Amino acid sequence: MKSILVIGLGNFGRLVAKNIRELGHEVMAVDKNEERVNEMLSVVNDAVIGDSTNEDFLKSLGINNFDVCIVTIGKDFQSSLETTSLLKELGGKLVVSRANRDVQAKFLLKNGADEVVYPEKQMAEWVATCYTSSHIFDYIKLDENHAIYEVDIPDYWIGQTVGKIEIRKKYGINILATKKNGVMNMNIGPEVVFSSNMTLLVLGEHKMVQKCFHI
Repeated sequence: MKSILVIGLGNFGRLVAKNIRELGHEVMAVDKNEERVNEMLSVVNDAVIGDSTNEDFLKSLGINNFDVCIVTIGKDFQSSLETTSLLKELGGKLVVSRANRDVQAKFLLKNGADEVVYPEKQMAEWVATCYTSSHIFDYIKLDENHAIYEVDIPDYWIGQTVGKIEIRKKYGINILATKKNGVMNMNIGPEVVFSSNMTLLVLGEHKMVQKCFHI
């Protein structure tokens, strides 16, 4: 179990804090808006009203006691930047900050952020990828060249085995799991037979996945 500090309780921050708590970790949530803080009192372990750009306030939280500090401030970039910098100065072990644009990410990384997340950009990529193809059901980008896709099985594969199709040999694509009726099977051997209403979770280069599945 880790101790996590989440600063900024807008829509994204609330979801981050809620999901981290549901995973069984200890969460302290911070925002200068009293109403937002009160809404989170029953969700997280502790919620505090305060200005995260105030050094004395942050010191009072004991920053070096947290395993991860996550800055989810979205609309006030100046506050996000100041908060990020102070967290690192006060001993933040791992500082993760939210960015809306590449230029923001550059400033955050130069001023204390260990990592940067792009919730809007990442969601935009997911929507664009999944809803412009009738064959893609889910998508997780790993880097500029690779991703994990949940894809529909081509009709001519049905009734054939994984070994016979040989997509790893032909396209360099790894089948991670099959999914049918909401049930996932990760025991994928060459004898597994493709069937109707089945989808695949595959890992590979974008261009090769597109070629293999005619996306």
